[in-house]
Amino acid sequence: MSGAAVFLLLGLFVFLIFLWVNYNVFVALRQHIREAWSNIDTELKRRYDLIPNLVSVVRGYAEHERSVLESLTRLRTECMANHGTPAQQAVTENQLANSLGALIATVENYPDLKADAAFLRLQRELVTTEDRIQAARRFYNGNIREYQTRRESFPTNVIAGWFNFGPEDFLQLDPAIRGAAPRVAL
Repeated sequence: MSGAAVFLLLGLFVFLIFLWVNYNVFVALRQHIREAWSNIDTELKRRYDLIPNLVSVVRGYAEHERSVLESLTRLRTECMANHGTPAQQAVTENQLANSLGALIATVENYPDLKADAAFLRLQRELVTTEDRIQAARRFYNGNIREYQTRRESFPTNVIAGWFNFGPEDFLQLDPAIRGAAPRVAL
């Protein structure tokens, strides 16, 4: 075998190893994205489970806020049924977050409700859940960033094109409720 043939075979071997390693990296990144999305989905379901209890407690104090409660219930149902892309789900999730925010703002008009133990417990649970959703979203978006960087960088962008590793969407979710900022009396 001539030196040129050995050099050509060695080059082909190195190329195949490069292809194999980078293909497997793309597969692993795609799995990380799916796992991260599963974490978000779990936390969103936790939020969905809290909403009926929250609506029930608020309804006992603020029956004439029926439109806010009905809107929140309708949006919860829409979110639970939405299994589209992250970008499609973000639209309804942000509407739900805005509706939850409106409900919490409405509570300010009901001092007895603000002091209700069940409401306070649900509000704390909701704040914790929102924090967990945002942490899961950051983890998910970090995986998307890593995947997109590899997918768009040369020479791995060629491998992504050959094997149809398409773009993935970042997830932008508005928090439905934030923890209360500490107040300092001067």
